[in-house]
Amino acid sequence: AYWPYVEGENKPMGEAFDRANKYVLTRAETELEWQNSHRLAGVDDVAQLKAGDGPRLVIQGSSTIYPALLAAGLIDTLITMTYPVLLGGGKRLFGEGTPVDKLELTEHRVTDKGTVIATYTPGGTLPPYPDEAPIPITSERELTRRAKIEAGTW
Repeated sequence: AYWPYVEGENKPMGEAFDRANKYVLTRAETELEWQNSHRLAGVDDVAQLKAGDGPRLVIQGSSTIYPALLAAGLIDTLITMTYPVLLGGGKRLFGEGTPVDKLELTEHRVTDKGTVIATYTPGGTLPPYPDEAPIPITSERELTRRAKIEAGTW
């Protein structure tokens, strides 16, 4: 878990979390129950907050807002954790609406349980498809499979 680090303080995580400002990007009008919670209505509010003098902002576990924040250039560092577990179908981390962009690997490690923790910096130009890369499969079977994926029937 990440929380704002305050130099010289050694407080339990709960106390630090209660003191920290928490910004909630939501369209819902429900009450924000955590102490020091602040509602953000959209990406423009995030941009304004990021432009301020406050501490680093951390996003945890919300795959639905990454595409818009990446498109707006508001993510400086992206950390992914890949667990060695196969669960079947599910939501894509970089699904529809995610802009095409290059991610530069800046750090990585593998835990003793096999979890891969990778840190990326977004941006840069996409390299050309390498000559030594495999030739993309364009068989009728593959094209049918891709069409089914596109249609959501795969």
